[in-house]
Amino acid sequence: MAPWALFNPGVLVRTGHTVLTWGITLVLFLHDTALRQWEEQGELLLPLTFLLLVLGSLLLYLAVSLMDPGYVNIQPQPQEEVKEEQTAMVPPAIPLRRCRYCMVLQPLRARHCRECRRCVRRYDHHCPWMENCVGERNHPLFVAYLALQLVVLLWGLYLAWSGLRFFQPWGLWLRSSGLLFATFLLLSLFSLAASLLLASHLYLVASNTTTWEFISSHRIAYLRQRPGNPFDRGLTRNLAHFFCGWPSGSWETLWAGEDEEESSSQAA
Repeated sequence: MAPWALFNPGVLVRTGHTVLTWGITLVLFLHDTALRQWEEQGELLLPLTFLLLVLGSLLLYLAVSLMDPGYVNIQPQPQEEVKEEQTAMVPPAIPLRRCRYCMVLQPLRARHCRECRRCVRRYDHHCPWMENCVGERNHPLFVAYLALQLVVLLWGLYLAWSGLRFFQPWGLWLRSSGLLFATFLLLSLFSLAASLLLASHLYLVASNTTTWEFISSHRIAYLRQRPGNPFDRGLTRNLAHFFCGWPSGSWETLWAGEDEEESSSQAA
């Protein structure tokens, strides 16, 4: 690996996240928090559980940030095959669009990410904290990471608060608890951000939409043609499809099925 590859934005962001995670954990263990009290009392189960949750959240973070989010394959095809694919998979009203950046034929709900320089299936957003896109393949893991990270942050917030002692002279308090108080403020900020992100993504998952579609529905051709969300199949089926991949099938097939349901209801 070339030396300058170490200064890649993805490497720097992931290294910074790892260092910050273990740095905050170390602060919580070194100060007189509930963690130290549990250790002194011989109750090692809770500190060990906290460490395992921190490690789990870090591994989930690395998995989401390093895995393929669902890139569209860049395979040039003859024009005849493109026409056959369009007629076989996509309703005539929704022709596949060719990306003007990487020139691939975009499936429904795909979008080109300028940071990753690839088209991503069921594109949600590009996460700068991950330095990776959130798309069809890693979106469920991203939601799981947010949930686990929020648990760790809230527990860390409680631990930081348990170690703060305010009934001391200002100078002594600043020397003994200044770093812990700064950690408490940082954990409060991260907890608020993680809570908002998790709530918004759970809402989007429940309605089978993405961040990009929610924000830019007025600019997306396949959403402007319908008054509502054509991919919404109800809460249970939306959750089953998102987390378990059931019912399976392409988004083009779901779109065509929605057209057939509307036509049959109008005919009745």
